Order: sequence, then C-alpha cells, then structure tokens
Amino acid sequence: MNIALLANPTAGKGRRASLLPAVEERLAAGGATVEVLAAGSQQEAREQAREAVRRCDALVAMGGDGTVHLGLQAVAGTGVPFGIVPGGTGNDFAVRLGLPADPLEAAAAIRAGRTRAIDLARLEGGDGTTAWFGAVLAAGFDAFVNERANRMRWPKGPQRYNRAIVEELLALKPRRYTMSLDGAETTFDSVLVAVGNTESYGGGFRIVPGADPTDGLLDVVVAEPLSRLTLMRLRPKVLKGTHVQDRRVSTHRVRTVQLAAEGVTAYADGERICPLPVTITCVPGALTLLG
Repeated sequence: MNIALLANPTAGKGRRASLLPAVEERLAAGGATVEVLAAGSQQEAREQAREAVRRCDALVAMGGDGTVHLGLQAVAGTGVPFGIVPGGTGNDFAVRLGLPADPLEAAAAIRAGRTRAIDLARLEGGDGTTAWFGAVLAAGFDAFVNERANRMRWPKGPQRYNRAIVEELLALKPRRYTMSLDGAETTFDSVLVAVGNTESYGGGFRIVPGADPTDGLLDVVVAEPLSRLTLMRLRPKVLKGTHVQDRRVSTHRVRTVQLAAEGVTAYADGERICPLPVTITCVPGALTLLG
C-alpha cells in the first residue's frame, strides 16, 4: 500500500509537529510505503495532493481543518480513501466524524484499513469557483469576522480574532439574502447564515446541530436580525447547539442551497472560498473515509 501524507507542521501552533515521524511509523506498519508531501505553499500542497491521488492508494491529511479541506479538494469523488490525523486547534470535521483525537491512535485506525462512505458538500460560485467542504459554510457574522481578521496585521494570534469579533459587533447590521432551498426561494434579512454537512465550526461551536454526514442532506441555520447584545447572548448557546430553540432562529434540511447577498464572502471549513452567490449541493458518499 502506498500512502501519501499531507502534513502541516504549523497546525495547532506546531504542537503536534514532533509527532510526524511517529505518525509515519504507524502508517507504515505492515509494510506500507509512506510518502510525505512537502510543499512550500498552499497552492503547491494542493497540486501535490491531486497528483498523489492519481498514483497512490490513499491520501492522509495531518493537520487542522484547513489541511483537511485542502485534502478534500484532491480526493472528493475519486473513490481514493482519505484518512485524517487531527493536528489542529479545532479539528471540527474529524471530531464530528468520531475519529480518534490522539494523532497516533488516528494513524493506527487509518492503517487498520476500515472505510466508510461520507457525504460532502460541493460548492459552485457565481465567479466560477468550485470547491468541496466537509464541515460548515459560514455566510454571516462569523464569515465577516474571518474576513476582517484576515485583513489585520496586528495583533498576532488569537487576539486578532477577538479584536475582529469586537469590531464586527460594532459594525453589525442585517444583510438582505436571497435563498433557494431545493427550489423554494425566499428573501430575508439576517445576521447569521450557515450551511452544514457536519455540526460544528470554530473549535466546537455546534452551529448546525444534528447535521448528519451520511443522510444525503445539508442543514441550514438562519437567524433573524439581532441586536449586538442578543447575538452575544446567543453565541454561548451555540456550543451546546441550543440556539436553534430560539424563536428567531430557523433550521432547514435540504439537498441543494442557493444563496445570494451583496458584499458577503463565504467561508467553508474555516477557509475563504468566494463571494456570494453560491450554489451548494450535498453529494452522498463523495468521500471514502479511512478509520
């Protein structure tokens, strides 16, 4: 068996980088060949992963949700098995799939060779962008926070994100969205819109509780226009998924979502994707998961 290992040593602030040799050893147990893909940029990593899928028996991503997202672009729809060794801060996709949190245990589970079919979401943007995602697409407040944080040069680390939250709260205003759910179109004002294949993003925020990556459907959560105070009071409930019990929050379960709004950039699996409009479709069994 020939395994390509896509590793991001900076994931999780580099805390798991020292485990790479041990992960390689676990994956190689039983005589497998492990090839580590060493890339100097995200684009190089994307190209190497796609090339590896054409010639290897399996692709394994070691890192956080961003590394996993990159790997999904290479394996989705190909039937090539994909393994995840969690090494990031949040690891939302891996957690919601029930994979081992310990990197060495995850590597051992991958080497055992058990596979299962997992749904993925396929996105097509109005600008021609195409992408796959496994966890959640954000197109509201959290997407604006990410967008602002990515533009900042100061402060560094988590404080940059915290500052972005404060600044986005001060700038909070409802946006006008047009959304089509399996062909039924509505127009509404909202501060929060999320589409999930699995439940959580941001390190455990269960924004679309109950999302099942094996049911062939996407879960959609929409919040009515909310004040700054109400949004902040609602946010802690997202950790438990109880925010959907609020009368101002609606949920939907569909196969295809079309979403449009001016001045909104979509983020999926924590990665910047493209400006709206987008069309998102659940593709049942698009991923062959190892472990």
